[in-house]
Amino acid sequence: MMVTLRRLCLVAGMLLSAPLLAASPPYQPLVDDLARVAPSLDRRVLTHAVAAMQCAVNNGATPAQRLAVIDFSLPSSERRLWIFDLHRGRLLLEEFVAHGMKSGENLATRFSNVVGSHQSSIGLFRTAESYSGKHGYSLRMDGLEPGVNDRARERAIVIHPAAYVNPAWIATQGRIGRSQGCPAVRPEVARMVVDSLKGGQFMFSWYPDQQWLQSSAYLNCEPNQVASILAARSGG
Repeated sequence: MMVTLRRLCLVAGMLLSAPLLAASPPYQPLVDDLARVAPSLDRRVLTHAVAAMQCAVNNGATPAQRLAVIDFSLPSSERRLWIFDLHRGRLLLEEFVAHGMKSGENLATRFSNVVGSHQSSIGLFRTAESYSGKHGYSLRMDGLEPGVNDRARERAIVIHPAAYVNPAWIATQGRIGRSQGCPAVRPEVARMVVDSLKGGQFMFSWYPDQQWLQSSAYLNCEPNQVASILAARSGG
């Protein structure tokens, strides 16, 4: 009996001293649902995208119906744009998307928030109004991350159709064509992309930039900072 009691005490002590398992974040079910319909999207990238979006919504942003994710760690010769219907948990599109000519050749490795840099921007964006411009039916968007992408509108970083987003180029040039920083898409899908994303949806552009990963108010979910950024954007 004494040996049994000692064993029970030992087991109880081990259980009490064991670290508690971390609770799953509240957005985990959404990540799981979207991962099932987009198995080719790196789960780490998807998790960051959903976490950043949820942080924005929890701190003042209006919830969206759709989410676009671009994985700029992939080459332009691969489909690296995903668009999700958040309410239905559906994948609407998996497509090619261009990066800026000064961001790199087939692989984008350099990103900027500077006017005239001809580089792509990373981070969390909110889509805005559609319009017809020099590239045709296009979509403006606003960067939500100060110093990272918040000059997107000033830089005319928009989603637009471009003939150079052509998979046929891959066989001869090893990549699709490049933009001046815009996430341009194939003309065949441009209208669907714009119509799916216009009017206040979220877009998240990913690249494993260590400075951004460590400092992003959305990726690290700094509530006061995010609320302040969103309030400033809305004029509140």
